[in-house]
Amino acid sequence: MKHDAILISGARQHNLKNLNLEIPLTRSRDHRGERLGKSSLAFDTLYAEGQRRYIETFSPYARQFMDRMDRPQVDRIDGIPPAIAIDRKDPVRTSRSTVGTMTEITDYVKLIYARLGRLHCRSCGRPVEPETPEHVWRRVQNLPEAPR
Repeated sequence: MKHDAILISGARQHNLKNLNLEIPLTRSRDHRGERLGKSSLAFDTLYAEGQRRYIETFSPYARQFMDRMDRPQVDRIDGIPPAIAIDRKDPVRTSRSTVGTMTEITDYVKLIYARLGRLHCRSCGRPVEPETPEHVWRRVQNLPEAPR
């Protein structure tokens, strides 16, 4: 069953008071304000339930070695994908600090680009291909005598 939204019914975690909410999965959401339960919703409800469901897929033997989160106080959550949480480190606030640098997510983005990217020659623009030692040896053997 494919869901295009996370459906939450009766969330009562911490300062959430019987919250019913639909969160679209295909759009970015911004929740701000004071004492509205943003952290309770994000970490203590959604993340806890996503992580709990993910850990349930492991064997009982593997589960005994993992930290378990308590089941959130909620009547029902549907359409929740596997969850990860990015914890921010102690921030060193400079003029160049961003959310990406403070949460270290930029390190993961760099890895994605390094794996998906393709290197091209600056001079001619052709893709750079890896060469084996045998291929290099054949090219050296074909060079005229003088440059060797």
